Amino acid sequence: MEIRRVTSFDAVSAAGRLFDEPPREVATRRFLAEDGNHLLVAYVDGQAAGFVTGVETTHPDKGTEMFVYELGVEDEFQRRGIATALVEALLLLARERGCFGAFTATEPDNAAALATYAKVKAEAEPTVSLSWTF
Repeated sequence: MEIRRVTSFDAVSAAGRLFDEPPREVATRRFLAEDGNHLLVAYVDGQAAGFVTGVETTHPDKGTEMFVYELGVEDEFQRRGIATALVEALLLLARERGCFGAFTATEPDNAAALATYAKVKAEAEPTVSLSWTF
């Protein structure tokens, strides 16, 4: 397995099957243009097998931390440690970029995600997630 930071629309498009929907060109280019946005893709024998996205968030009195935005691994590649390796790679990148920590959220019944985050020593915090849809 090889993990690469993806920085071009063509590379994202080539790994498009990993995402919930086909990557939108304008959104992809905007995401990749931001210095604090990160997309890592895991390849197995040259085939895109999984990805993780991270977004650096900065607050005046806290500094910068990494938001683990989305994590996904193709069904055929699951249970091989790819998700764990992707999260570890993103956390390493966060440390290298001076982030003081990282955070994420997932559904309480997402056993695969919870197991992955436990493997990389994430600590569960009692929070409530709220959202707005426009």
